[in-house]
Amino acid sequence: MSSILIKNIKGLVQVRENTKNWIAGSAMADLPVLENAYLLTENDKIKAFGLMEAMPEINADEIIDASGRFVFPSFVDSHTHLVFAATREEEFVYKIKGMSYAEIAAKGGGILNSAKKLQSTSEHELFESTLVRANEIISMGTGAVEIKSGYGLTTEDELKMLRVAKKIGEETPLTVKTTFLGAHAVPKETTKEKYLDKVVNEMIPAVAEEGLAEYVDAFCEEGFFTPEETERVMEAGKAHGMKAKIHANQLNISGGVQVGVKVGALSVDHLESMGQEEIDALKGSSVMPTLLPGAAFFLGTTYPPAREMMNAGLPLALATDYNPGSAPCGKMQFMLSLACVKMKMTPEEAINAATINSAYAMEVLDTHGSITVGKQANVFITKEIPSYAYLPYAFGSDVVDQVILNGKVIV
Repeated sequence: MSSILIKNIKGLVQVRENTKNWIAGSAMADLPVLENAYLLTENDKIKAFGLMEAMPEINADEIIDASGRFVFPSFVDSHTHLVFAATREEEFVYKIKGMSYAEIAAKGGGILNSAKKLQSTSEHELFESTLVRANEIISMGTGAVEIKSGYGLTTEDELKMLRVAKKIGEETPLTVKTTFLGAHAVPKETTKEKYLDKVVNEMIPAVAEEGLAEYVDAFCEEGFFTPEETERVMEAGKAHGMKAKIHANQLNISGGVQVGVKVGALSVDHLESMGQEEIDALKGSSVMPTLLPGAAFFLGTTYPPAREMMNAGLPLALATDYNPGSAPCGKMQFMLSLACVKMKMTPEEAINAATINSAYAMEVLDTHGSITVGKQANVFITKEIPSYAYLPYAFGSDVVDQVILNGKVIV
């Protein structure tokens, strides 16, 4: 048995007796914090916490003095494309010069560009480059991450991506969930109809046979996949034991939200384009609206209407969308900053969205997302900071000082 005692914590953030469900609407403004606290971990679990004045005598293997510092549950990043072969900064320059996402895609850029590079990269090379990014997000406070395929666009290459994603979960302390996103774009050499048949009849069964994905996803967007096509993919995935997650309403109101509700998706992600009809569709459903402000920032598009959604009583999750084309950033702290600055979420709302609610969107809420006895000992300790609001406020600073995952200090 190994134990860690963190004592004299200035603020122990997100302490909850239990987290049976997401946090929604006005409740998102409530963030429980214990001041002058201690936290004890034993093996890979949270064993106890409380106020310093009430701390019993504890003989721990390791003692960390967190005077002046805050302790948070690790971030849960429920939407990423962490496995990719190459960056796309040349497209970044095209964007600066005024080209649209669609124009870049028409030039052979975008998702097809990533697919071309990935197809010529070996599984080993892909793992090694992804491992660098995995260690990067660990150092920035992320403890659980969802990783999608979608840059393979052939059966062999989609499987290759998912095998790499699974291996990241085995070779690093990250908790990893994987998503099959074959319906990300249509390869140039085929028709959409033929490609969709391949996704449904060949790729999904192959992914299921190897047990490579918990979820199935599709890019429901004008110029990509229609609501009907998205529904077909979701139902095929569900028939093979994969739950639905949908890229919805990024560039236009696409119908993706309504499909998500119809098929009982775990989450609908992006939501830069939302009307009252979409907000109403989500009310009373079990679908988590997941916002990816890094993509809106990088592409210069509108941001999701977070305040309207919370006012309607909805929960919100935050994730990075870390990918080479539209969101090359895996820093959850920066997503908190964007949520506060661009979507007018309060620090409390943003922290709830990036921990408990994103844990719901990854189905790890019973083990992650809060400081709760019995949950995974996944926390980070900040540098000396004045308040937890400093986390989104200091958007350019590296505030994370020490990371503990699965009850071990990560060096």
